[in-house]
Amino acid sequence: MSSSSVPDRSDVDPEYRWDLESVYANDEEWEQAFDEVSDLVDRLSTYDGDDVTDGESLLSVLELRDEVMRKLSTVSAYARMRRDEDTRRETYQALTDRAESLVADARSAASFVEPAVQDLGRERVESMIAETEGLAVYEHHLDDVLRTADHTRSPEVEELLADFSEVTDAAGDVYRMLTNADMEFPTVEDSAERSSADRSSGQSPREDPNGEAVEITLNNFTTLQKRQDRAFRRDVYESFYDRWADVRNAVGAAYRNSVKADVNLARARNYETAREAALDDPNVPVEVYDTLVDTVRDNLDRVHRHAELKRRVLDVDTLRGWDLYVPVTHTESPEVPYQEAREHVVDAVAPLGEDYQSRIAEGLDSRWVDVYENRGKRSGAYSSGTYDTQPFILMNYQDDVSSMYTLAHELGHSLHSEYTSENQPYVYSSYEIFVAEVASTVNEALLTDHLLETVDDERFRRHVLNEYLERFRSTMFRQTMFADFEHRVHRMAEDDDAITPDRLDDLYRDLKGEFYEPVELDDRIAREWMRIPHFYRAYYVFQYATGISAAVALASRIREEGETAAREYREFLSKGSREYPLDLLRGAGVDMRGGDAVEAAIEEYGRALDEMESLL
Repeated sequence: MSSSSVPDRSDVDPEYRWDLESVYANDEEWEQAFDEVSDLVDRLSTYDGDDVTDGESLLSVLELRDEVMRKLSTVSAYARMRRDEDTRRETYQALTDRAESLVADARSAASFVEPAVQDLGRERVESMIAETEGLAVYEHHLDDVLRTADHTRSPEVEELLADFSEVTDAAGDVYRMLTNADMEFPTVEDSAERSSADRSSGQSPREDPNGEAVEITLNNFTTLQKRQDRAFRRDVYESFYDRWADVRNAVGAAYRNSVKADVNLARARNYETAREAALDDPNVPVEVYDTLVDTVRDNLDRVHRHAELKRRVLDVDTLRGWDLYVPVTHTESPEVPYQEAREHVVDAVAPLGEDYQSRIAEGLDSRWVDVYENRGKRSGAYSSGTYDTQPFILMNYQDDVSSMYTLAHELGHSLHSEYTSENQPYVYSSYEIFVAEVASTVNEALLTDHLLETVDDERFRRHVLNEYLERFRSTMFRQTMFADFEHRVHRMAEDDDAITPDRLDDLYRDLKGEFYEPVELDDRIAREWMRIPHFYRAYYVFQYATGISAAVALASRIREEGETAAREYREFLSKGSREYPLDLLRGAGVDMRGGDAVEAAIEEYGRALDEMESLL
């Protein structure tokens, strides 16, 4: 599809739209399911901690809670995905609001469970597990509940915190509606309209190289920044970030309140910092976070070298903000239609075994993927679905190498969910982001290997290697820079310092300048923090960097050891959250407690830079 115009959803072929009718045939079926779950929530709300007196009563409460959450997850996911198809549609905004309210009600109704378990104490709970048939399946879950006893409040306070979840999540909701539904970005003028002004300024015409005016969107901005026409890139860059200046106070207020909510919720649960609270949920020590940031900072020379390579390829005296995404290939990305991307991805995952490969092929034929951008569609990409549905992937496919990698990435998440749902009870059907990003990035690594081994076209090969380098730069270095930024902002809130757009701009500009030292940055880049939706999930982004570190190690092991390593990897995918993340990764062959995996991954990045320099 052309990046020059964005179609309405009704104009997108149904073949390229996900099959949400497989969840509920229509909205009326959703309403019936909503009512059924609402009744179950009411039933759960009649219980309290006094009802948990022995193993049988504990098992009964846990099973009821899981039934509620399992059915509610499907109700909520359907509403959210329908909203994301076109965020301007008030019908699905309303369904999503109702689902989120019911989720808050369910959390409130279930809030007594953890305090009740903790009141029983570890010794008594272990005795109940031994004596009660059916309770053993919850052993790891109960261990996790008991582990956090010092940070669980009374049933009354827990219920109050659950009731306020909609309010504490509101800043992120406001940000998503502002950026996906309300904000519109400029259209870059074509050469006929710009030619006179451009000639007088000494600049070449800034236009789509195909001769059409281009509408900038959240989804195509990065793609447009890869164009070879430098004047065109600059025009897109300046127009895009100038638009963000119009909403800086609104976005600043949203982010400030999101950070304050993180800090206040952490304090309510007796954590010293928001970071400690966020990392305690997956049971990841804060030292893992600090080790990542410190190790990456010690190796910034690699990303500086990457930037210098771009400067030499572009043959410019100074690299600028609108040059950061341009490929070091002298050419724009070859066109990769969606069908071709599908074939490459399916072939690439063959080292993970026939079962894994066939699942991906069947899923792509079963309309797992909502492929193309349409007006109002949520930006970016994600994998969704629930324990009782097929996976669903939202994309905004741009017919380029980068989009092909995004497809492989999201399919990694989807297969992780498939294996987990088939092999674990509902209580372990989710998994922490710390391991989720490993599953997605292993697919990317295998795709790179496959394409470099099988594609003869030199231009395509260069773009594959460039994509690997860019994703590594973005995932390891850029996401670590984000992690450094958000931690500093949370510390500002914890120190009761004012968080204003100006201070956020200054902090971000300084970090960007440090991480991208060879680049001459203008003031517009200081607004980049405004366009990062992941900041509304506190301490989320660092897991992209730890994930790529673990994925590089696992992909290397799969290449070297074959089916033995692939089988252990599939077992890792099948465990869901039955073990803590660091233990799961250690079982698959990677220890993330120190900096060795991060160092080894950065070394791999350096070798890829060597290879690209030799090709050029």
